[in-house]
Amino acid sequence: MNRTGPGDEGLRLTPFRGVRYVPARVASLSAVTSPPYDVVVRPDGLHHLESADPHNIVRLILPQGPTPASRHRQAARTLERWLVQGVLAADPEPALYVYEQRGDGVLQRGVIGTLALPGPSDGVVLPHEDVMADVVEDRADLMRTTATNLEPLLLTYQGDGAVDDGAGDASGADRTAGVLDRVSGRTPLLATTTEDGFRHRLWSVTDPAEQAEISGGLAGRQALIADGHHRWATYLRLRDEHGGDGPWAYGLVLLVDTARYPLRVRAIHRLLHGLPVERAVAALEDFCRVRTLPGPLPEALEALGAAAAESNAYLLAGDGRFHLVDRPDTGLLHRTVRADRPEAWRRLDATVLHSALLDAVLRVPDAPEHISYIHGTEAAVHKAEADGSTAVLLHPVREDVVRELARQGVTMPRKSTSFGPKPATGLVLRTLYPG
Repeated sequence: MNRTGPGDEGLRLTPFRGVRYVPARVASLSAVTSPPYDVVVRPDGLHHLESADPHNIVRLILPQGPTPASRHRQAARTLERWLVQGVLAADPEPALYVYEQRGDGVLQRGVIGTLALPGPSDGVVLPHEDVMADVVEDRADLMRTTATNLEPLLLTYQGDGAVDDGAGDASGADRTAGVLDRVSGRTPLLATTTEDGFRHRLWSVTDPAEQAEISGGLAGRQALIADGHHRWATYLRLRDEHGGDGPWAYGLVLLVDTARYPLRVRAIHRLLHGLPVERAVAALEDFCRVRTLPGPLPEALEALGAAAAESNAYLLAGDGRFHLVDRPDTGLLHRTVRADRPEAWRRLDATVLHSALLDAVLRVPDAPEHISYIHGTEAAVHKAEADGSTAVLLHPVREDVVRELARQGVTMPRKSTSFGPKPATGLVLRTLYPG
């Protein structure tokens, strides 16, 4: 996103005392990190992370227990115990944190801080997806009970591209990018490589002058929520509950300049519980073109991409084969897709999938007991085959479509996109009542 309107403050990022793992108290930093809570494939991924180290952050972001309230109390007790035992400790002074990820041909660098939460009409932070009320309620109760921001949201903005050359003339330069570049040449606060092969480095910026440079470079800018819509809705809910300008009026975020570090956009897939592929295919054949593909997953995904360039298209999996579903009936779309939205929204694969195919044809309600959302393509296929269910694989939405809809104030169907790489959870936390 570019600039907000004249006179708007834009993004207000402030330093905080980060809470981090004490390396001597854990097996390794990589053993205690986790993907964001909604990317962990449960239960296999949960058990894998829990067994990596008894202090893995997943015990806080996805605590286990018989009820939501008991789970959240368990997370709060665990967090308090780790702080008392010195497994986690707060940094000595407030800082902004430069965070870098490298891997799979990607370099991403951004800044972590606490963001002043704007009002609903400020247009400073733009969501692009709807949220599920039950997930927001769960995240809000966990955050309320632990009084901690356990993982940063991923927000993107578009900088100016130019960087101060250090000669003292920052006219037209992107001051935030200049500081990030300078800081990244120093010895990092921590460095670790996670099992996905990504290397993570973190630096603290405690110099008030550099903090001011970073903040000044963000003034007047507008951000897009790339990852963390439910946590953003949680921030706003808890801010409204507590009121005032206290700690709940700020939220932990990672800001990345996509003019310098373009993010990758991937699809989030659907798992339709209890619906065999055979039944799904039979129902959809009356309204779409359905073809069974002979090839393995990579070739099937190539066919999906080619079909998606011409019409709405999906891959159905779960019976050991792949079924390409495309060219939905125009009459069906006219009857089921809302007409009061922009054409770009009406043509989204997620819009057509939920409005026409799932709601009207397959009669699958959008509720957790009927649909799961899975980021990994192979994981979605494996789960469908193991459960006798149907995986619906989608093709990614272009980033420019996401940004333009967000600029218009139009939200996409929930779980329409997956921006990445996502920040590793567990590198830095924020307690709202630091001791």
